[in-house]
Amino acid sequence: MANPTRPAPRRRTIKVMAVVGLVLLLALAWFWQPLGGYARIGAAYGARVACSCRFEGGRGLDDCRKDFEPGMEAIMLSEDAKAKSVTARFPLLASETAVYREGEGCRLEPWSG
Repeated sequence: MANPTRPAPRRRTIKVMAVVGLVLLLALAWFWQPLGGYARIGAAYGARVACSCRFEGGRGLDDCRKDFEPGMEAIMLSEDAKAKSVTARFPLLASETAVYREGEGCRLEPWSG
């Protein structure tokens, strides 16, 4: 016979998961601004490096990933061959684009805020 004063294991698990989820949500809210800043800097770095690699070095975007620093695996790259630009995205947080211009090389688009 079950002890009536002790919560069922399933209920206890749900309560623990709810508390852990709340703590994670609060931590995310607390660190949102710094995370966004780091994501933006990482995306800008990724766009600039990949643009140079692609349009100055003539390598493919997949090969350009070799030039990234460790920890940049989440950065996604896309290219616009016609505009000679590379956009790097850090999912849900940041997106930056670098454009190649003859004689200037790759430059990031100006930040708007």
